[in-house]
Amino acid sequence: MTTRISFCFLLVIIAFTACKHVIKPEEVIGKWRYIKVSNPYSRNPDDTVSARELNEKSPSVIFSQGGDMLILSEGKILSHGRYKLDGNNIRVTEQLADDKTRNFSFYIISLTDKQIIFETKEDDAVRVTATRVK
Repeated sequence: MTTRISFCFLLVIIAFTACKHVIKPEEVIGKWRYIKVSNPYSRNPDDTVSARELNEKSPSVIFSQGGDMLILSEGKILSHGRYKLDGNNIRVTEQLADDKTRNFSFYIISLTDKQIIFETKEDDAVRVTATRVK
């Protein structure tokens, strides 16, 4: 009896693991306007960007169909580069001055057709909630 229960439990775990949603490029393509920016692991509440500042600066990220990425604020390009999806990660190669590059990743926590929540994978992680701009 215990063996059957263990076997059924194992099957349920395998089923849930196999059903993990694979993010497709077309799901992230588009312009995403930031509506919340915070440092979820900080004990300092000032590490959250205010709604007023988000409204004024209107930051956003654009993922193009061709693999280009732009980060904008106040209508100006803050960062640009190339991206590719790798599971729940968006791997970015940012183009810097003097033909240098920097690699970093965003981990996608949640994604719907209207909202994305992602987090930088650095020591001082930043979590962004953004809505799709039509």
